[in-house]
Parts: sequence; C-alpha cells; structure tokens
Amino acid sequence: MAAMSSSPTDAPRQLIDQVRAATAARQALRITGGDTKAFYGESVTGEPLSTRDWAGIVSHEPSELVVTVRAGTPLAELEEALAEQGQCLPFEPPRFGAASTIGGVVAAGLAGPARATAGGVRDYVLGLQFINGRGEWLTFGGQVMKNVAGYDVSRAMAGSMGTLGVITDISLKVLPVAPGEATLVFALGQHDALEQLHRWGGQPLPLNASCWVKDDTAPDAPELLFVRLRGAVAAVESACERLGREAGGTLIDNAQAGPDWAACRDQALPFFNAPSADLCLWRLSVPQTAPVIALPCAQLIEWQGAQRWLWAPASAADEIRSATAAVNGHATLFRAGADGAPGVPRFDRQTAVIDTITQRLRGEFDPAGIFNPGRMG
Repeated sequence: MAAMSSSPTDAPRQLIDQVRAATAARQALRITGGDTKAFYGESVTGEPLSTRDWAGIVSHEPSELVVTVRAGTPLAELEEALAEQGQCLPFEPPRFGAASTIGGVVAAGLAGPARATAGGVRDYVLGLQFINGRGEWLTFGGQVMKNVAGYDVSRAMAGSMGTLGVITDISLKVLPVAPGEATLVFALGQHDALEQLHRWGGQPLPLNASCWVKDDTAPDAPELLFVRLRGAVAAVESACERLGREAGGTLIDNAQAGPDWAACRDQALPFFNAPSADLCLWRLSVPQTAPVIALPCAQLIEWQGAQRWLWAPASAADEIRSATAAVNGHATLFRAGADGAPGVPRFDRQTAVIDTITQRLRGEFDPAGIFNPGRMG
C-alpha cells in the first residue's frame, strides 16, 4: 500500500497519544474538526478527538499548483490564501459553517456546484498523513500526480468519514481561478431543463455548474434553471450568446450570482429551509442522464442532473429509495427531521463486494474499531 512512517519530530503527539490510549482501553473515539457536518451519517458516541489545534498551511507552491495543509486548518483560511495567488479548490467544498476544516472536507468527501465538471474531493487529493488504529502516523501518496504504487489509500480516505483513521495532513492539487465567468437563468420546467443540460453536456461548452429549482411551493411559482459558465473569456462570451439564443437565457450580474452560488454550495438557499420540522432532506445520486423522478416532493437539481435534493418524511424512505434505484441511483438521508428519523438508515445498503472491501480496509487500519464506529451504518 506504499505507506511510510512519518518523522516523529513533526508528529501530532497529542493526537497519537490519545489514539494509543483509546486502543488500549477499547474506547471509541468521535473524530471532530469544526463539527459542521456532525449531522451527516449515523450518530456516533465516544470520546471526542479534535483536530482543531493541528492547523496551518505547511507549504504552498503556486507554480506547482500544490498546497499541503494540516487537517485542523479552517477551510475559509485555506481558500483565502489560495485566492491571494489567484487559485482555488475547484470542487467547491461546502462549509456548512465558519468552523469548517479542510480535514472535515476530505473526510466527508462532499463537493459543491462544480462537482460534475471539475471533479470531486478525491480527484484533488495527492497524498495525506493519518494516524491509524495502532497509533502509527502513516504517509500515503505525495505532492505529485501518479506517484502511488499499490492501492491508493490517500484517495480512499476521501469520504471515509473518519472510519479509517485520523487525517492530519493533506496535499491537494489546486487550480487557477478561471478568467471568465457568467451565469444565465432560463425559465424551464424540470423535464425541459434536464433535456437542455443533457444536450449541452455533450457539446464543447464551458459549462461549470447548474441548479434547477422551483422557488416556491405555490402552483404558479416559476421553475428556473441556473447555469454557470467558466473558462477563457472568449469561450464564455460565445457560450452565453449561444445558450441565450437556443433557450432564451438571461444573463445575471456576477455580483448577484456569486453569493447565490455560494448559498447553493452551503445549502443556504430558501429551498434548504425545512418546510416543516418533521421532514428530512434527502440526497439522490443518479446518472446525469436520469429522467425526471416522479416523487410528490419539491426538488432542487444540481450537477447537470446527477444530484437531486428533496424534502420528505422519513416514512417515505422505501418509496424514495425504490424510485432512485429504478434509475440506477441511490438515496441518502442527508439531514434528519426533528425526531431524528429513528430506524431509518442514512445510507443505502452497500453491495457485497463493496462491503467486503470496506471491512478489509477497516480491519487493516482500525483493527480495534475505535474510529467513529457506526458512522456509515
């Protein structure tokens, strides 16, 4: 697996000692950073292990498009440092709060509006260091692409939700901020919006992000498709003219569109305000070409059709999961209602093959099962 032990002189001794003590006592640990994603996944009990004090940007090589950062570093701090160099994290990780850390970003594996075209978190992880269940501080990957021999553990940690180890340091690929950007809005129903997105997705257009939403539950509320273009200035200008001509789009000023896309990323749009306390927020992950999913719930659609959000009671779990499976997708209970949705799994059941691989990885890296037990079901 191409692991290397890291230099003990630079080691996060407090974290290592806490892991070793927990292993010896068979004490479960609940890994935390900014705790802004504590709602995500099954609830976890155990002694808190916080990475917040292991923070700071270790190195940033703007010319090499690489940054190495400690897990407890606030995401906002990292993004500010990158912006000063005209660079960014292209996958637009959601913050869900000012305390969000880069370690939590990688552990949760969540990406924002640009995910469908820019890629996800694991696509930008070049290497990382983490503490396993034996209290060993291990290094996987590095600071360049294609340098891993064997199983790519560094990318496997993205989305592992703290069940394999305590991430301490991450090396990430970054990209320059696109010189051109524009947002268009179209008055389109869900079916027509998906058809347009599928058509545009197969053409050489600088399509970067999309969001379809019906702003209100009223029958006559407008159904709107927002499309963001990013790339060379000439390419964006040409695409704006073409899309506007083909589907009647209206250009939105970037000063207005920017905060709206940030609100979409952080689930701060009006849609994400729960209509009632007993409803749950469901995330449907489906192929981009999936048709309209006929469910009696208001929806918000991102990622050119691949990510769909809806509010529904926990009791609708079977209906939602059956409808999603029918288009080769899966459903996640992303945020539970006020009652916590007892008895309803947050995630769909894994296939036998994936479950076997997952258990083997956990057995290798956390043999005592102390890290976030039960977080992924």
